Amino acid sequence: MSQTSTSAGKGDVNAESGNPTTSRLAAMAHEAIDRVTPKASYAEQEVRGAAARTAESAKHVQERAVEAADEHLRKVRSYIERNPLTTAGIAFAVGVLVSALVRR
Repeated sequence: MSQTSTSAGKGDVNAESGNPTTSRLAAMAHEAIDRVTPKASYAEQEVRGAAARTAESAKHVQERAVEAADEHLRKVRSYIERNPLTTAGIAFAVGVLVSALVRR
C-alpha cells in the first residue's frame, strides 16, 4: 500500500516540478486555446446576431399572421350578420357531411 501512494506522489511531483513533456503539452494546449478564442468569440457574435435577426423576423411574421386572421374573422362575421339563413344552411350541410364521414 505504501508503494502505491509513493508512486502517485512521484507522479504529482514530476508534473509540478516541470516535467518537460507535461510543460510542452500544456504550452501547446494554451497556444491552441489562444488561437481558437478569437474565432470562437466571432462565431458566438455571429450566432447571436443571426438569432436576434431571426427572432425579429419571426415577430413580424407573427404580427402579420394575427392581422390577417383578424381581418378574415371580421369578414366572416360580416358575412354571417348579412346572411344569417345562408350561414345556418351552410352549417347544417357541413354537419351532415361530417356526420356521414364519421359513420364510415
